[in-house]
Amino acid sequence: MSGSERSFIPLSIAVLTVSDTRSLADDRSGQTLSDRLTQAGHRLADRAVEPDDAGLIRTRVKDWAADPGIDVILTTGGTGFTGRDVTPEAIEPLFDKRMDGFSAVFHRLSQDKIGMSTIQSRATAGLIGTTFVFVLPGSPGACRDAWDGIIGQQLDYRTRPCNFVEIMPRLDEHLRREGRSL
Repeated sequence: MSGSERSFIPLSIAVLTVSDTRSLADDRSGQTLSDRLTQAGHRLADRAVEPDDAGLIRTRVKDWAADPGIDVILTTGGTGFTGRDVTPEAIEPLFDKRMDGFSAVFHRLSQDKIGMSTIQSRATAGLIGTTFVFVLPGSPGACRDAWDGIIGQQLDYRTRPCNFVEIMPRLDEHLRREGRSL
């Protein structure tokens, strides 16, 4: 292996589907994400379905973000504009750092597939402590597009010129400087 080649580093990724109507048995979006991440060589750390309830969503994501065995959380569902769509409201207040670029790139990719309907999604992402969190729409197509077009590449250490994996050891620098622990 030459000095410029890098080896793949598997991450532990949890998948949360937010839905009042789905179960693990019929959750196509969560299954799409689970399949994609394991096919890429990552580990599925956990998988769950929670109803469209901000408190339950927030609790699940906080618990997973506090688990040192989980590097990344992917959520699917609840990013639209109906009264039951509360996933961004539940998760965004937990972000230590927002990832505004994710939403911008996601919408650009999505527009190529579904046109202006992309504005009906409030997809977002950020960092909770040292855990990356991606909040995706509830369609299998949107999950596939987000993973294939953005997330899969950024969670692959071999991606150049940069990726999230290479900065993971430094994500808690601000917390250590402030004397806080995770």
